[in-house]
Amino acid sequence: MTMLLDSNFLVAVSFFIFVGILLWMKVPAKIAGGLDNRASHIRKEIEEARQLREEAQTLLASYERKQKEVERLAADIVTSAREEARAAAAAGREELERSVARRLRAAEDQIANAEAAALRQVRNQAISVAVAAAAEVMKSNMPADQASALIDASIAETGRKLH
Repeated sequence: MTMLLDSNFLVAVSFFIFVGILLWMKVPAKIAGGLDNRASHIRKEIEEARQLREEAQTLLASYERKQKEVERLAADIVTSAREEARAAAAAGREELERSVARRLRAAEDQIANAEAAALRQVRNQAISVAVAAAAEVMKSNMPADQASALIDASIAETGRKLH
């Protein structure tokens, strides 16, 4: 009986009874099943995470390609805009040169017209003076009826030469 009163013995017997009850109720199998379920669930989550990672990498690669495309497109647009600006500047320079040339020709034409008008005016004045001088000379040296006939003939001839 001393053995039954010994606390170490009672603890050992209680422990073996407890382990026996656990084995009889199949607790280790339930624990193993729960752990297997948990491991299976973790494997599924890992597989889903792997698939999500692959999809994310695919999306990332797609976005990187699109970004490179957009960068190339932007570079093309900038290049095109520069070329158009150069062409517009060249066209503007050409138009300015044409405009200056037109204005220069117009000024030269105006100068030529002014010179021609001045020349006509001087010529007309010289003719008027010559006619008047001839009329005076003829008046003083000729009889009136002959001078009058000569003046009329001279005026008619001058009119024909001017027109």
